Amino acid sequence: MAYKRLLLKISGEQLSGEHGTGFDPSVADYFANEIKAAVTTGTQIVVVAGAGNLVRGSQVAGNGIRRVTADHMGMLSGLINALALTDVFEANGLETRCLSNIFADQVAEHYSFRRAEKHLASGKVIIIAGGIGRPYFTHDTAAVNLGLELGCDAVIKATKVDGVYDKDPAKFSDAVKYDELSFQQAVENENIQVMDKAAIGLAMEQHMPVVVLDSNVPGNIAKLAAGEKIGTVIS
Repeated sequence: MAYKRLLLKISGEQLSGEHGTGFDPSVADYFANEIKAAVTTGTQIVVVAGAGNLVRGSQVAGNGIRRVTADHMGMLSGLINALALTDVFEANGLETRCLSNIFADQVAEHYSFRRAEKHLASGKVIIIAGGIGRPYFTHDTAAVNLGLELGCDAVIKATKVDGVYDKDPAKFSDAVKYDELSFQQAVENENIQVMDKAAIGLAMEQHMPVVVLDSNVPGNIAKLAAGEKIGTVIS
């Protein structure tokens, strides 16, 4: 069954490409074309971009920087990524609007449920920046929260692996991939770190499916949007 509306969570690490830090426009180009292919199937796409390529709040806190301030820095870094993605998406012919959950009226529209709904109904992709605008909530948790608010059918966690394994497949050759996984398993198994536990807990509480897939395989996002079984479904 094809999905009507999906939320795609892209990590900051992915946006840095091979550089390890900063923003790689070639990666944004790639995602623009992958999302465009999904949109042509009739699926509406909401994007949340992380900030790990610039500032990760939990890592910069300390040495005089308060955690709240550090998290604000992370939200602003996510906004920087969202602004760059918006321009690259539009340059690729993908009509896109950047909405922000932190006040930044000079550079982005302020997020509201109704504004987001109107943009999606008119065929635009929306990128939501600033997490949920509050400290102590990661972009993963914001992705699930916003996916619920906007009535998305599922949250896609874009990764560099083809799903969820019982342990790190990069370190263990005998790692086993799950095609399907329960929320309870994802929360209880300490080896499963694909999303933070608060995000998985919220998804579990509200019955929001999370799909973990390898976004580096061309066509995977469009195939999922069209209803194919791709990656690992946590539900």
